[in-house]
Amino acid sequence: MGIPSDDVVLIQEPESAGDPSVITVSCPDKTGLGCDLCRVILLFGLNIVKGDMSTDGRWCYIVFWVMGRGERATRWALLKNRLLEICPVVAMPLVVDEVVDLVQRPQVYLLKFSCFDRMGLLHDVTQVLCELELTIRRVKVSTTPDGRVLDLFFITDNKEQLHLKARKEETCDKLKSVLGDSMTDCDIEVASGDMSCCVNASPLPPTVTEEMFASELPEEESSVSPPKCSPYSSSVSGNSVLSVKVDNLLSPANTLIQIQSEDHKGLLYDIMRTLKDYNIQLSYGRFYTSHNGICEIDLFVVQMDGRKIIDPQKQEALCFRLRMELYRPLCVSLANRGPDTELLVANPVESSGKGRPLVFYDITLALKILQVRIFLAEIGRHVIGDREWEVYRVHLGEGHEISASRTKIEEQVKKMLMGWD
Repeated sequence: MGIPSDDVVLIQEPESAGDPSVITVSCPDKTGLGCDLCRVILLFGLNIVKGDMSTDGRWCYIVFWVMGRGERATRWALLKNRLLEICPVVAMPLVVDEVVDLVQRPQVYLLKFSCFDRMGLLHDVTQVLCELELTIRRVKVSTTPDGRVLDLFFITDNKEQLHLKARKEETCDKLKSVLGDSMTDCDIEVASGDMSCCVNASPLPPTVTEEMFASELPEEESSVSPPKCSPYSSSVSGNSVLSVKVDNLLSPANTLIQIQSEDHKGLLYDIMRTLKDYNIQLSYGRFYTSHNGICEIDLFVVQMDGRKIIDPQKQEALCFRLRMELYRPLCVSLANRGPDTELLVANPVESSGKGRPLVFYDITLALKILQVRIFLAEIGRHVIGDREWEVYRVHLGEGHEISASRTKIEEQVKKMLMGWD
């Protein structure tokens, strides 16, 4: 029979301003569930300030204390529905992994339209698509000499209704209300393989891959400067407290991973995503952010076979990856492309193929605040080393046309992506 779905996810909204909301999840367990929940919470613009997670391998109980960021209102009912969709079917707890494997990839659609260019245009379009629960998979935006913008968005629909005429009309009408009469030729169709080939990601120059994706890390508790692409540049912040340690003595059944790090937007998602990619199962976890912005995380984990992580090489690999994900969850860089200036932002893709939520939204918002125009934008995926990366390339025009300095642009984008408001 299971339990009523209303009891699987419970959301307690704050009683007064400044207090966190409490999200409680009780459902059958599956590997990577914590990552999937954190990703949805991040997608809704919420920051997890405290968390408790426990499981016996079959059933899990998770509590998140969350705070909103900025002025965006949280659609709590919709958030609850999206969290419920992630939770395994209550009536079938023994075949969760098999059910997950049968989930089909979402249908990709091509949204194309044209309009006159203006300041903040791309962010306004991105905001509309986010509100409609349309996920941007790939984008190709270009400005013509006569001042018009041609937009090609490859999107998926979280509601899975974009094949319906009413849903397509709703999308075009929403865009029309924001862009005005200058918008023409709004069309949505199923994206074929031939269409995808037409907007394949441009290859990255070798110098970019060498600079942006270097894997050097400073020694723990050292003062070594972070690499160029790290968000923790000296002009923004410094993750001087970053520490990842493994203990196999405290618990007879679990490996304890202790993490200390400065907070950033999506920090718990970055940790849980790494555990999911390494097929590490969480038995118990505790997460807390102090008033000074320092996060303390204790994770009791086991491997897929239910045993501790004893192999020193596996411990070292996992610790290195965790430190790297917390040290630079995203890479940000500005480069010269002939007379133009190009902004590049990259984030690692989950092994499941999902990218980090709201990256394009944050990039375009930061540039809109700085009154910087976007002349060309592209989202593509690149395999570099043993990992797949989602890379955002934004052409900002010639240097003398840009209203803000390179340093200010880089810092503003980093702060927006990292939640350092």
